[in-house]
Amino acid sequence: MDSLDLSYRVAVSLAGAAARACARGLPAGWRMRLEAEAPDLPANRWIWLHAVSVGELLLAEGLVRRLRDTGHTLHLSTGTPAGLALLAQRLPAWDGDTGRVSGGAFPLDDPAGLEPFLRRAPGAFLALETELWPGLLAALEARGIPRLIVNGRLTEKSLERGGPWLRRAASRLSLVAARDEASAEAFRRLGAPVVALGGNLKADLPPPRPLHEGWAALREAWTEHPVVVAGNTVEGEETLILEAWAQARGRFPGLRLILAPRQPRRFEAAAAILAARGTPFRRASAWPADISWASTEVLLLDTLGDLPAVYAEGTVALVAGGWAAPGGHNPLESIRAGVPTLLGPGFANFGDLVPSLREAGLLQVVETPDLAVALVEALAAAPLRPMGKVPLPEGLRGTLDRTLALLEPHLAALGGGQPVPIARVGP
Repeated sequence: MDSLDLSYRVAVSLAGAAARACARGLPAGWRMRLEAEAPDLPANRWIWLHAVSVGELLLAEGLVRRLRDTGHTLHLSTGTPAGLALLAQRLPAWDGDTGRVSGGAFPLDDPAGLEPFLRRAPGAFLALETELWPGLLAALEARGIPRLIVNGRLTEKSLERGGPWLRRAASRLSLVAARDEASAEAFRRLGAPVVALGGNLKADLPPPRPLHEGWAALREAWTEHPVVVAGNTVEGEETLILEAWAQARGRFPGLRLILAPRQPRRFEAAAAILAARGTPFRRASAWPADISWASTEVLLLDTLGDLPAVYAEGTVALVAGGWAAPGGHNPLESIRAGVPTLLGPGFANFGDLVPSLREAGLLQVVETPDLAVALVEALAAAPLRPMGKVPLPEGLRGTLDRTLALLEPHLAALGGGQPVPIARVGP
């Protein structure tokens, strides 16, 4: 161990000891990682798949199912309370009674936190997007365990912030399957030795899970009304979208709205904004058994994982995150549902997708001052509900197959075969 590795180990060991000493007073995210439990699985026969939070877990859907169906045993970890809540919801379907899929919290990256997970070490570690944990990668490298990144995403900003610990971690990766050429080049500059282009897995997700039966009553009540689905709003966008929606109601008096904040911590803030405006609304998390949905004009979608399916309930989709922030959010969910889609100009996080989608006429990028006018125009041109699924441009298809082909040499030693009984780990 050289001085760089030693400095990291000392730093995280001290931080871990301090956190354990005052665990009760720490935020929920820290506590869940302190309490992370390792799966009870045979050493070197399982894949550790890490998805840091909600977005990455949703992205993992196709990967989990394909790896499970080829006989692999997986343990998923996540690093946020919201991710853990979604993981608990999704595990039964992902496992499918095969006994091959479990999940729980990601541990602290110090020797004490990692030790239970390395006692019966995985056969491979697979992380989504940009999860570089120096302690874990060093321990896995020492044991000869493959260390893989899929849908690898690294921006210039992140690259500039990458210090020596991050560069050392990148140098220990066995493979990065990058989502686009810009990310591939950034990983190479960070020091990753093997980088290939896998493509963006968001373009190759399976169809979303069906909505619960209660949606049938809302669907029937709103059947003759146009519906705007505003997804993944960030701070500052709820007010903007509500104002555009209110203006559009001048042209479409029966216009309904489904408003979905990006993060669970914003659910209450969005509810407060609606209440302050005097806008009657109902919350999806408290779905009523018996009401007349005909008089309901706004639904606050304050649940996890439903938005991809909810887009299909709309006439027009507003994919937020790019009107009040520079990054933007995934436009593919609404486009695949066949819903005309408006996107803000701040779509830097999806710069690999937006050009081809615009060229194919599948979305419109709208500047903030033009949102109300563009919304009215889109509503006037669109059918009340989607006519069916829309195929994506050829260049965006097949990313899951390409990614799995890149992973196969690193997973071959694990084999497939019979399901391994799992003691499920969860929240």
